[in-house]
Amino acid sequence: MRFRHPDGTTVHLAYCTNVHPAETLDGVLAQLRDHCEPVRRRLGRGRLGIGLWLAHDAARAVDTDPAALHALRRELDRRGLEVVTLNGFPYEGFGADEVKYRVYLPDWADRERLEYTTALARILARLLPDDVTEGSVSTLPLGWRTTWTADRAEAGRAALRALGRRLDSLAELTGRSVRVGLEPEPGCIVETTADALAPLGSVGHPRVGVCVDTCHLATSFEDPVAALDALAASPVPVVKAQLSAALHAEDPGRPEVRTALAGFAEPRFLHQTRVLTGAGVRGTDDLTEALADGPLPTDTPWRAHFHVPLHASPTAPLTSTLPVLRTALARLVGGPRPLTRHLEVETYTWQALPPGLRPRGRDRLADGIAAELALARDLLTDLGLKELP
Repeated sequence: MRFRHPDGTTVHLAYCTNVHPAETLDGVLAQLRDHCEPVRRRLGRGRLGIGLWLAHDAARAVDTDPAALHALRRELDRRGLEVVTLNGFPYEGFGADEVKYRVYLPDWADRERLEYTTALARILARLLPDDVTEGSVSTLPLGWRTTWTADRAEAGRAALRALGRRLDSLAELTGRSVRVGLEPEPGCIVETTADALAPLGSVGHPRVGVCVDTCHLATSFEDPVAALDALAASPVPVVKAQLSAALHAEDPGRPEVRTALAGFAEPRFLHQTRVLTGAGVRGTDDLTEALADGPLPTDTPWRAHFHVPLHASPTAPLTSTLPVLRTALARLVGGPRPLTRHLEVETYTWQALPPGLRPRGRDRLADGIAAELALARDLLTDLGLKELP
């Protein structure tokens, strides 16, 4: 979906396809048919943006085989879909029964991460619509904190500098500018937007910046206006923003609240949990740890990294951090100039919701994704952006 900002630029809205697990090109093509096109039809749009996730094997096929690239581009066009952004955070296995810490491998100290991200940039330059010259790729925020030694930190910085040079070469070759954004996430080396400023400042490349995920922003109790003001004042670009909401528990000491939270403590994904205290933010790596007796105070709200559907807040006594998303979006695109032109709804946890909240079948999932995009569309038009055909 495209929108005209009051300054005349085009802002793109997509939804991320990592909600539909697929590791191969055939699986991706099936996603376009079975999920993405039905969402577009529900919205009554002739064209729908998707934030495509290509696992390592699918990316390698598309990057190395012109026929595979042609098949993907043909299916996108045939089904009324366009791609201006890719999700390059999960490398592979995102549809596994247990993902947890494996989603952070390989990290930016490993050569595989640089090669995979470079391949995604090459693919995106060839998938961009004919009238679009700028694409974006989101990636993991360097690596998980417990594995990040000084040597690995230097290797990661070197890899990002090499990435910047490769992106420059790609732009010269294709006339398309692809930018890559590190996505701050709780528990990682780059946990907050503030954490991104130093390493990205040392890289010092205009095509390597930040992807702001509003669920992660809220989970870390960052003030969205202050965080985005700091980014705007820095040389680090906001490459893209992911529109998402975290799980919020106002009174985690109450038994009924803890019972409700336990319904979201599932085995597939990591649900980092944070609490804001007078001494700063404290947290655990997963919601199951937080619910064990003792690790976190219970007299102040908790937030958990669980991407809650935007249009359907959890039932009481839980809520979502949708207000944080609204505030962040106003700062991202509500001013005289947008801080970013690429927005992506990223709710990949539909099938990880408590059983009673999970969509039953493709139709219900398509309904939910379309409802999320409709809400995001309304938020954008309320900010003065005009939806384009």
